[in-house]
Amino acid sequence: MRFLARAGYAGDGFVHVLIGVIVLVVTFGGDGESDQTGAFKAVADAPLGFVALWTLTVVLWALALYHSFEAVLARGQDEVRKWGRRVSEIGQVIAFATLGVISAIVAAGAHPSGERAVETASGALLSMPGGPWLLAVAGVGITIGGIVFACFGLGRRFRQHTTIPGGVLGVAVTALAVIGYAAKGLALTVVGVLLVMAAATLDREVAGGMDGAVHALVRLPYGPWLGGVVGVGLIAYGLFLFARARFTRL
Repeated sequence: MRFLARAGYAGDGFVHVLIGVIVLVVTFGGDGESDQTGAFKAVADAPLGFVALWTLTVVLWALALYHSFEAVLARGQDEVRKWGRRVSEIGQVIAFATLGVISAIVAAGAHPSGERAVETASGALLSMPGGPWLLAVAGVGITIGGIVFACFGLGRRFRQHTTIPGGVLGVAVTALAVIGYAAKGLALTVVGVLLVMAAATLDREVAGGMDGAVHALVRLPYGPWLGGVVGVGLIAYGLFLFARARFTRL
């Protein structure tokens, strides 16, 4: 199980590197879906891509299963910390299980659109009584989550679960982690802001996922620079996840 969990981190790293590359392509005028779905589609188009996708599915689900065990067996000095650990672990279970599902769907030959799914879900919420408030709350939650994610990296808190090696390698791993967490946190923050704006304007087309966040950044002043920073940062985060697969404490 631990071997598969480490493979899951490596698989997640591979996905983030692909997303980062697609973000750079989109930033400089190319076409692509700069989110997890777009990354899986890119894998599907490669030779033997379906084999790679099913492999990713297995290791991502194994990683979700590992975190589910960690949620049940949460360790801590007191109940508050235990439940805090459980909430964190459950969040990771949902994230990795969802990635595995998307990988399996694409491997089976489907062509889902993450951006369209966000718009559809946002539209459904906006049409419900009190739905705009729920969408706004979700947006605020994701915005806060993005800020916390960035601060997690800037504060070097990833050292809590990863043994950083010494020497030049340790410096490189730390730099990749700090840059990667900050960049992904920025992207998540923009996603949250887009959802809040959609709730405020009652326009589901304003809402967006990671792909929408990248396009929103590119349209800003100095947008290509911001998009480039996010793309490079996501690649850095993916490379850190490869290191985490080796050095994480399981």
